[in-house]
Amino acid sequence: MPSGPELAAARFDEPEVLALTVAQQEEMRGIYGGEADIGPTRDAWMFEPPDGVFLAVRIDGQPVACGGICRFDETRAELKRMYVEPASRGLGLGRRVLEGLEAEARRLGYIAVVLETGDLQAQAIKLYESSGYVRIPCYEPYASRELSLCFQKELRPNH
Repeated sequence: MPSGPELAAARFDEPEVLALTVAQQEEMRGIYGGEADIGPTRDAWMFEPPDGVFLAVRIDGQPVACGGICRFDETRAELKRMYVEPASRGLGLGRRVLEGLEAEARRLGYIAVVLETGDLQAQAIKLYESSGYVRIPCYEPYASRELSLCFQKELRPNH
């Protein structure tokens, strides 16, 4: 019997999860004429507590959406590798991952989350803005990259 979407922690370097992050970068190269993330290389340890976490949504045991947070500075996490496979889009899975990552960021003691996305990613921008993210000046290494848009969301403590 098929199982519904399940959100849970995942290892960034797990082969099936890694395949999603590779697909995300390939999609970015397709949208931006060969260019993908210019930030530092992301390694599995960056997405492990106490500095970060990586989450995946699985349907019938297969990862179909993912995202992670890693330490940006002493008080903020950076959102990285948000992705929903094309066949699973429109089901609210991106929002589910985002909300899960924000909850994990709070749990890890962060007071805000920053992110960089591209100017041609209308659906991602819509998700972030509708979730309370506001534009900020881009940070390095994205500050001089014209296609980059940077956002931040202040996290309210859970009571």
